Amino acid sequence: GRVRGVSETAVIVPPLLSSRAKRARLEQMNRGIGAFFSELGTTMLTFFSDYDPNLEDIRRNLLVANDWSKEEFSRVSNLLKNYNYEIDIEKADLVYTRGFLVQKRDFLLRLLENPILLEHESFTQLLQAVFHLMDELENREELEQVPDSDKNHIAGDIKRAYSLLVVEWLSYMKYARDNYPYLFSFAMRMNPFDQSASVVLR
Repeated sequence: GRVRGVSETAVIVPPLLSSRAKRARLEQMNRGIGAFFSELGTTMLTFFSDYDPNLEDIRRNLLVANDWSKEEFSRVSNLLKNYNYEIDIEKADLVYTRGFLVQKRDFLLRLLENPILLEHESFTQLLQAVFHLMDELENREELEQVPDSDKNHIAGDIKRAYSLLVVEWLSYMKYARDNYPYLFSFAMRMNPFDQSASVVLR
């Protein structure tokens, strides 16, 4: 499916705010998004991408570097808009995914209750997609024995969350690179698409 790229990400800023106030709200918004990726987004990307049979088609494009230009971010954004997101549900550990998401319920609720984050339309869509996936998994007792029709439904829910997650991750990487080099450095050492990534500096 098609998803919006970084340049098309909708951020609704209330009118009549000074540029200073807008900048402060944008920083608050991105702190919340950064907390999301630290708490669960990066981990979700790691295991969702493991379920993606076509990941090698785009993996090398997601090894974001400090010297990426605006044009390079735009190129990768367009690539992600047209990427065929797929989930091999037979690879998916649904019991682990359910347990992980349920543990993060309170954190997700706090994000959804944050009025500043709700101004960011595409990030709100991502949170709603993650919540929906959690609800779908939590309401199935026997995840190891779901029928194929149900597996296809769950795969669609994972695919929706995965596609939104990748785009928001790239958008946040650009923001961190442009504004907070230390956050960007850490994020790149935790890059879920880099098989050689390590938090240890070498």
